[in-house]
Amino acid sequence: MKISVGQKIPNATLSYVGSDGVSHIELNDLLESKKVVIFALPGAYTNTCSSKHLPGFIEKSSLLREEGVDDIICISVNDPFVMSKWGETTGASSAGIRMLADPASDFTKSIGTEFTVPPIGFFNRSKRCAFIVENQTIVYAYLDDASGVVTGSSAEAVLLKLQDS
Repeated sequence: MKISVGQKIPNATLSYVGSDGVSHIELNDLLESKKVVIFALPGAYTNTCSSKHLPGFIEKSSLLREEGVDDIICISVNDPFVMSKWGETTGASSAGIRMLADPASDFTKSIGTEFTVPPIGFFNRSKRCAFIVENQTIVYAYLDDASGVVTGSSAEAVLLKLQDS
């Protein structure tokens, strides 16, 4: 990972599906003067992402907000239509989790978490990671480097860090 605690999180233009179709937003605009949890994962509808990583944040979203979190953002190298539908079908959107697409892997590359596995169609996907960001500055960063593992990037780990601060 190219970034660490104490650094500003890199800006990126991310995509989502809004009421008028596909829209774009600057990540830094979502982070200014706020405490935000960001988690990135390899792909919508993939096994570990769908069975462990995202469900943990859905389940803990209220508790994260009780700890002063203003926004929870899920980022994946997918198109915005897939992220929107995944948010709807899992209940993430209803839980207030902002589902953002990084379709060209710009954010993923800027933080140094990209990986490629051509046999399964993964190109420049993000390794599993999580951040707590306060006013654009990283106060917690964790990269789960092993495939299928959710430890320090889990909602539980992020919540514990917030409770210990």
